Amino acid sequence: MTAEAQGNGWDDGLIARRALIDDAPPGRSTELATAVPAPAHGAEAPEDRALQTRLGALRELIGLSRARLDAGVLAEAGKVLDEAAARDRLPKTYTTVAIAGATGSGKSTLFNAMAGANLSETGVRRPTTANAVACSWPAGKGRGGDGLLERLAIPVRARRRAHVPDPALRGLILLDLPDHDSIAPDHREQVDRLLGLVDAVIWVVDPEKYADAVFHERYLRAFAGHAEVSIVVLNQADRLPGDAVDAVLDDLRRLLDERGIALSEHGEPGASVLAVSALTGQGVPELRQLVGELVGGRSAAAKRIAADVDGVARRLRPLYVGEEAESPAGLTQRIREDFEERLALAVGAQAAGQAAERGWLRRADRACGTPWAQLARRMAFRQAQRRGEPPALLARRLAGDPPPAVSRPALEQAVRELAEDASHGLPLPWSTAVHDAAWRGAQGLPRALETALARPPAREDGDMSTSRQKKKGTAESKERTEEKARPQKPGPPAAAGHGRRWFARHRQPELTVLKPPPGTLPAPPVPAGPAHPALQLPRPGWWSVAAFGQAMLLAAQLLGVSWLLAALIGFPVAGRWLPFALLLGGSVGGPLLAWTCRLAARGPAHSWGRKEEWRLRRLAAEAGQSHVLEPVAAELLRYREVREQYAIAASPTGSADDPIPPAVLSES
Repeated sequence: MTAEAQGNGWDDGLIARRALIDDAPPGRSTELATAVPAPAHGAEAPEDRALQTRLGALRELIGLSRARLDAGVLAEAGKVLDEAAARDRLPKTYTTVAIAGATGSGKSTLFNAMAGANLSETGVRRPTTANAVACSWPAGKGRGGDGLLERLAIPVRARRRAHVPDPALRGLILLDLPDHDSIAPDHREQVDRLLGLVDAVIWVVDPEKYADAVFHERYLRAFAGHAEVSIVVLNQADRLPGDAVDAVLDDLRRLLDERGIALSEHGEPGASVLAVSALTGQGVPELRQLVGELVGGRSAAAKRIAADVDGVARRLRPLYVGEEAESPAGLTQRIREDFEERLALAVGAQAAGQAAERGWLRRADRACGTPWAQLARRMAFRQAQRRGEPPALLARRLAGDPPPAVSRPALEQAVRELAEDASHGLPLPWSTAVHDAAWRGAQGLPRALETALARPPAREDGDMSTSRQKKKGTAESKERTEEKARPQKPGPPAAAGHGRRWFARHRQPELTVLKPPPGTLPAPPVPAGPAHPALQLPRPGWWSVAAFGQAMLLAAQLLGVSWLLAALIGFPVAGRWLPFALLLGGSVGGPLLAWTCRLAARGPAHSWGRKEEWRLRRLAAEAGQSHVLEPVAAELLRYREVREQYAIAASPTGSADDPIPPAVLSES
């Protein structure tokens, strides 16, 4: 190839169909074929493994977040995954580098200087470049770069081959983009599309517009995370005096640093900044060397994708990481205990325990009290009946307090405080998800609690002298079954009805089944039978002994009174002091025995009240666990999984153990 052929001006595209190696001088083709070693198959660099791990975590992150976040928020992450997958299917032996800049910055001239021929049209007409032009340096045998060019949508007529073989640039696909500030909207759209697909970018500025605010804010700040695959070139340096070039470069570096763009100084990774003159060739060899280092490492594509993942992770950070970088505590044991305590308050567990204790003491008074006190209570009951009081009120006077009711305001407060405590430190979307889960479960919580409280408590084996009572209940049930199966003998129905009415008037009031208060669910029906086992409260054996003692003392009183009456009438009696002793002993011994029994009943009554309180606490805790705590815990578990995947995606090494990078200003 002659120098005249190189300087013939506009290229017609025939060069794109020539074989570079075939045109090389003898011996040069072998040098070109072996200049760049082929990538080793099966050997994956640690950076590539880390990148694949991060992409997998980002994919998992999107899958776990679709039901919690808006699809538009995750669209950018999905686009990065799609582009990474598309780039991974294409050969890594080629690197696409775009030359981007403003109108009149000399992009096309620099492109031609890099290619060694006038492959892109230049001129004073603006805009000059209407469509992107590509120049390729073949990478040798194997898959070519046509797949990359197809992905970039570069038409065949705009594809060129480099005129100057350069072993350092083997595998380079250089693009000359239209002006990013062109007056034609389709030019700007083409620039934005290609900048999102190429592996690296050469930003070209000129001495007049190197500090253009629109260029710095719209493009350079947006590509601040891609500093390792960026080169900033001050073109047209020949128009500046020698000492002015360094001053402009220093000012350009200052502007880049203010935009948060890392610079490759003192061996640190970042963007390179240099001055060139595409017309005179000043600085072009240095630019070729920088591009050659970028292309020779075969890692520009991975760095570009890693930078895209970094950018997505920074923008998604407010959605996955709260104000504090540390993971929120979630549902701690203290939060669970506080919630269960509030539920116990909502169902009145403590008050119900105290009521059960009072009920036990009342039953002890009725069982061990004096017969005169029992007679006084029965007379008061009959007087209340004559006054027309409702039967439920009468039963409550004798049987005790009604079953506990659920306080809905207290229940709502318990759920509200639980949601606030469990979501403390969570990002807003996940805090909202935790609140929603808590309130969804809380909708069925009042009904579940009311159903559980209205259900009679199951009898426990340790509550009564059970072996004898169980046998007695079984025998009675068996006897009743036999009676139903036995043919009924005809008899006077009125007498049977009178007997049933008498039993109804004289049965024990403490076994009355109370109706639940208004607003609560009705209790399940009590099975037919002698007495529902759940309603039989434990009866200590010493109550019967105390009742027998009260009967003996009553007999002593009656005997003493009869003896005194006989003496007053005139019947001869032996020992005049004995009737007084019997009367006094029965009158004093009865209340004394009742008082002693009440003291003895305090311990079992307190134990029974504590047991009832514990039962209600357990019922409330079980309902709260299934309806509220489990949905909230599932939501927090999902957030922990999502946060772990985010930590992997945001980590440069792809490790969940690395600390999450701190928040930075988002790109424009």
